[in-house]
Amino acid sequence: MPVSPSAFDLAYDGLRARWPASTEERDIATPYGRTRVHSYGPVDGPPLVLLPGGSATGLVWFADAPALGRRYRIHAVDLLGDAGRTERRGTPLNGADDLCAWLDALLDGLGLTRTHLCGHSYGAWIAVRYALHAPERVDRLALLDPTQVFAGFRPGYLVRALPSLIRPSEARARAFLAWETAGTRPDEAWQHLYALATTVPGRRIVTAGRLDAGGLRPPVLVLLARDSRVHDAAEVAERARRALPRARVEVLTEATHHSLPLAAAERVDERLTDFLG
Repeated sequence: MPVSPSAFDLAYDGLRARWPASTEERDIATPYGRTRVHSYGPVDGPPLVLLPGGSATGLVWFADAPALGRRYRIHAVDLLGDAGRTERRGTPLNGADDLCAWLDALLDGLGLTRTHLCGHSYGAWIAVRYALHAPERVDRLALLDPTQVFAGFRPGYLVRALPSLIRPSEARARAFLAWETAGTRPDEAWQHLYALATTVPGRRIVTAGRLDAGGLRPPVLVLLARDSRVHDAAEVAERARRALPRARVEVLTEATHHSLPLAAAERVDERLTDFLG
């Protein structure tokens, strides 16, 4: 008897339909399992790999794909260990070094010797970790409201997030999102997918504490959400400027941590395109 698709699968396929019609779905073999990548844009365009925040899936970039895909060949990735269509099988995922080895294999599978790299939240943490690991493979690095890079989490944010982490449910995740994204109204279909993603069994988010971004070699863009409840955006901006004096650092108004990159897609795309050149 065929297995009925889960609520998560239905929501995933629904949001996938919001991507441009010519988007290519690719499953790239790595030692850690097959990685789902949504690729769009001119095949000969400069490559841009997009890493989402936790539970967001690579589909979260659907609002950015049309603009970014005019110039770049974008590759939006479902993260290893998180909800989505990326498998976790083969080599165990034990730590941050494995995330770097996974990205090495993923870029190899995509045929990319070098690439622009952009990450949001947890994806930004992975992007920084990878740029420190393999600077020769990163042309330019863009970080959207990065976590555990220039500052830690506000205690109040962690307290609010705890219920949906300890006892995940769609209702708890939606309540948490409503609190953090107040006033920005991120896409409803994506909110539904995010909430369901938090309930997917077997998720394994791997981190290794705060990173020292001062050693980054590629040019860096840092875009922060003014109304982020994860951290104080002004304080993080100041720390980023001290750590990376040559970086471009900007605080976006009318944006919160979890509403990026959706709620500010047009402004994010403009800054990214200007920075990447």
